[in-house]
Amino acid sequence: MVSRVLVPMDDSEMAREALEYALSEHPAAEITVLHVVGGPSPMMGAAASVALSEEFEENAREHANVVFDRAREIAEDYDREIDTELAFGNAARAIVEHAEGFDTVVIGTHSGSLSDRLFTGNVAEKVFRRCPVPVTTVR
Repeated sequence: MVSRVLVPMDDSEMAREALEYALSEHPAAEITVLHVVGGPSPMMGAAASVALSEEFEENAREHANVVFDRAREIAEDYDREIDTELAFGNAARAIVEHAEGFDTVVIGTHSGSLSDRLFTGNVAEKVFRRCPVPVTTVR
């Protein structure tokens, strides 16, 4: 029996569908929504990275709260409550690391722009290949 489900979520439609799937298919499970924010990159250059890092965490938390508020609205439609967590860094790596301690991960596919997918790779595919627990992909 699945008792703990991790649902990585951004502001994409596929992430919302993954949360809806998790809520409907695992009605007795504790659902945790994880939002991952990438940090300033060395590719931006040292000066840009330092300038961005001063307000980065505050801006990231504000954006995460928008995602979490939307997730809570979805959960309310199912008469459920969810837990939320914010992580920083590489999305696939953070999801895989957070997956330990959960019974399964439910993740949407094809989020992000085409350039994001080409540059960073498909997060869902990386999670699927590396995750220590079963992964359900929703499309």
